[in-house]
Amino acid sequence: MATNIAVAGKGGVGKTTIAGLFVRYLVDKGLTPVLAVDADSNANLNEVLDLEVETTLGDAREEMKSISAQNPNMTKDMLIEMRVNQSLVEAKGFDLIAMGRPEGAGCYCAANNLLTASMDALSKNYKYLVIDNEAGMEHISRVTTARIDLLLAISDPSRRSLTAAKRVIDLAKEMKVLSGQSYLVLTMVRGEPAPELLKAVEDMGLNLAGWVPDDDELAGWDLSGKPISQLPAGNPVVVSANDIFDRVMQGI
Repeated sequence: MATNIAVAGKGGVGKTTIAGLFVRYLVDKGLTPVLAVDADSNANLNEVLDLEVETTLGDAREEMKSISAQNPNMTKDMLIEMRVNQSLVEAKGFDLIAMGRPEGAGCYCAANNLLTASMDALSKNYKYLVIDNEAGMEHISRVTTARIDLLLAISDPSRRSLTAAKRVIDLAKEMKVLSGQSYLVLTMVRGEPAPELLKAVEDMGLNLAGWVPDDDELAGWDLSGKPISQLPAGNPVVVSANDIFDRVMQGI
């Protein structure tokens, strides 16, 4: 059974960067195969990992609503299994699958149930799933998996972002999808975290795994469209992120 690692946080805090670097970390450590799951409606994990996505599970979900009219010889189960396999983007040591945009009008209960079953079956082929998620946990429980073994809540050094990270962790516990540990990861930190920031983390009861610095090289790569997961090994963001991954993986 795969170990499910979820990365979540408020928009713009660098969660997709952390998710992509975590995939790279697992591959470099030989902890393969890995399935990277882009569950964010603003999907761009593929850009971080330098991959092209041609189809998503959202496309399959839409198609399922009218499958009987299109091809009476193909059941919805057959279609979703085929589309899940078609949505996989293969790479060295890992694969990527994108969930796609949020659902539109109409009932998607049956489609989501089939997707959940298909994703559960697919996950058995991997050692680790790294899920780049939206701030809420509903998307994970509804479409991908009902179990999170490790949750990284990402926050920049602001009170509002910290509050959002705490809500993510509280929601995962409330929905009973978190079976393992949860950690806070601070991003875009200049120098050392301010004492006021560390006090706020402590007051909120958050388990701080570490922080990654604000970095000009990362910003430059992002602006130029270079895949951030391929930053040099000596880059301070990569070094700090790997230290954090070493720490949190000890609890799995």
